[in-house]
Amino acid sequence: MGTPIAFVIHPEVRNAPSSRPAGLMLDEACLLAEAIGLEVVHAEVVALAKLRAGSYFGKGVTGRLADLTEDFMSSHDAPVIIVNTTLSPVQQRNLETQIKAKVIDRTQLILEIFGARAQTHAGRLQVELAALSFQRSRLVRSWTHLERQRGGSGFLGGPGERQIELDRRMLMDRVIRIKAELKEVTRTRTLQRSNRLRSETPILALIGYTNAGKSTLFNRLTGAAVLSKDMLFATLDPTMRELDFASGRKAVLADTVGFISQLPTELIEAFKSTLEEVVHADVMLHLHDASSPQVAEEAADVIKVLCDLGMDAETQAARVVHVLNKADLLEPDDEQITSLQNMFPSGVFVSAATGDGVDDLMAHLDRHLGKSAILVTVEVPPIDGAARAWLHQNAMVKSSHFDERGHEQILVSIDQVNHARLCARWPDLAIFNTVL
Repeated sequence: MGTPIAFVIHPEVRNAPSSRPAGLMLDEACLLAEAIGLEVVHAEVVALAKLRAGSYFGKGVTGRLADLTEDFMSSHDAPVIIVNTTLSPVQQRNLETQIKAKVIDRTQLILEIFGARAQTHAGRLQVELAALSFQRSRLVRSWTHLERQRGGSGFLGGPGERQIELDRRMLMDRVIRIKAELKEVTRTRTLQRSNRLRSETPILALIGYTNAGKSTLFNRLTGAAVLSKDMLFATLDPTMRELDFASGRKAVLADTVGFISQLPTELIEAFKSTLEEVVHADVMLHLHDASSPQVAEEAADVIKVLCDLGMDAETQAARVVHVLNKADLLEPDDEQITSLQNMFPSGVFVSAATGDGVDDLMAHLDRHLGKSAILVTVEVPPIDGAARAWLHQNAMVKSSHFDERGHEQILVSIDQVNHARLCARWPDLAIFNTVL
């Protein structure tokens, strides 16, 4: 059996609000299909005067798609019909009956991609929870126990695969078990965050629209080898690495899942334990594809997800650093550059692929992290090795020397929180504010 085939249909409803041209939405849907290993052999925008409650499209469109599918099946396997919108269960069933082929909507396609990308136990649990939540009101193809019986995967099974209704009791029992396991995942990650907070290591989270280049930049900054293919949702499970600055400051950089327009609510809810890494980050590096004609709309989609996670505009403004990636794809006189500078006045242009601008980005981040720091000299007696070790771990040591009494004079840059901790823990230490 060869590569699974797909027809991609993007419906454009007259007078319906939309922030993106239909052609670009169709292109994105094709990329989503390719990300799951489908070969797109037909793609089109279908203009609609109005929606049909029973089948979404009118008889003319469904009849034409049925003829197209029948002609194609005379020499190929049956295609999967991808409709780039949200279909009701009734609409999906009726379309499958009329076209005589499998039909999936945008939500199901994204769920399939997430299912294929999940590498960790936690990631797989979150995808399964999202899928089960989506399936609760539907007659669906098997995702869990029946899938293992047939050895298939999602909608990519045979064209004659019968649809089944999951037993509600079994489904709910599984949902309860998954949620219990995810509570343990959340507890573990909360504990890990607490440990990082105790060490006062700042957390930087890479966020952005999918395929903006987050994993490529992550690899460039940390020297890691995270998968960074040119495909949507190449990264799903969060990855963390230590980041070292020239000043001596250290941070933890987290690569996170990409966002996308119309991200299914089920995924946002199921992936809260993963997305909490973003919510609790000290700094969010919002990575933009500077070459994208839809950069403003993509940024708005990311901001919407952050708002859905409970992060207000004030918090976002204080913690977000805008990074304009793929600058190497722009010409020096490109009007897009001026537009981006107006959109993101403090944004940093980089090319994760070539490394251009990365040093400027690191310097910018170092300054951002040091905004709340103060410069003090701490006088540490010879017998107080614990205070000396604490300073080296929780502050940036600029210089040190011993005075005539053998006391070490340590010049450090320290943030306000750790300064308060230092004073509370060693109240007898002599600490002097210092101006260079």
